[in-house]
Amino acid sequence: MATCTHLDEIGDVTPSSWGCEDCLAAGRRDWVHLRVCQECGHVGCCDQSPGKHATAHFHAVSHPIIRSYEPGEDWYWCYVDSIMFELDGAPAAPSHP
Repeated sequence: MATCTHLDEIGDVTPSSWGCEDCLAAGRRDWVHLRVCQECGHVGCCDQSPGKHATAHFHAVSHPIIRSYEPGEDWYWCYVDSIMFELDGAPAAPSHP
């Protein structure tokens, strides 16, 4: 079974925005789902969104792990290891209003 090798890069982050910060800066609100960078708290939109800002953030700064910012979802994704996972004992998942 594959495992994420970047768990040590998960921090206790505060989401940077209530929505995709890059879309909001461009005057857009057409994201589908939101993701939070687990290293710096950047909120970006998912790859089904027109901007794909969560992945763009990874390519720009190489922070490997995001977490869902959707109500009721508690999963992580590691871009480097290409793996989705959940963590036992993780702090409660943040969710946007």
